[in-house]
Amino acid sequence: MLDSVREVHTPEGVALRLPAAGPVPRAIAWGIDFAIRLGLVIAAGSLLSFLEMAGYGVYLVVLFGIAWAYPVVCEGLFNGQTPGKRVMELRVVAQDGGPIGWVAAFARNLLRTVDMLPFGYATGLVTSLADPWGRRLGDIVARTLVVHVARERKRPPLAEAPPHGVGIVLRPAEQAAVIAFAERAPTLTPERQAELADLVEPMTQARGAEGVERLFGLANWLLGRR
Repeated sequence: MLDSVREVHTPEGVALRLPAAGPVPRAIAWGIDFAIRLGLVIAAGSLLSFLEMAGYGVYLVVLFGIAWAYPVVCEGLFNGQTPGKRVMELRVVAQDGGPIGWVAAFARNLLRTVDMLPFGYATGLVTSLADPWGRRLGDIVARTLVVHVARERKRPPLAEAPPHGVGIVLRPAEQAAVIAFAERAPTLTPERQAELADLVEPMTQARGAEGVERLFGLANWLLGRR
């Protein structure tokens, strides 16, 4: 099985898993951006046509800007995302997982000229298929990576309770279970809530409604609501 996840370690010792994007979602994102640029070119041409020859000169400048500056400006200003990449939930990041800068955005888009050769992004496609993380030549030179961006999940509101810890160290899975309980509690009957809270009595030192209340407080504490 092909593993396209690149794992990098920050200087703080945190492991980051970067799910590299393949050529298909990247091609769709490019197509969306191409449609936007085509619309801008048509709109600019229609507006500048009233200026006749002077408008033609300005039109060439605008055409150059839309063709070459569009991806650089978007990726530089919007944290590695063009509108097409945003729709496809993709982002350009540095190979260490950090945000790309203007130099990297310029370099990877300048190399599109080579990736397009001899036609239809053939060089870029071959390079991305050969690279374990789907990078085209521009990404390799600019030391960048196009990754999938997970859509942020809106957390349901937690029950109000004074946040407090339990005086013991909880493993990540235990912390996740406490938070999940607090999020799902509104869908459970009070009796079922108490039944589940009784299972962790050694941790909360309480049973029934008081145990539920302590779990709510612990969930708020774990989420930093102090």
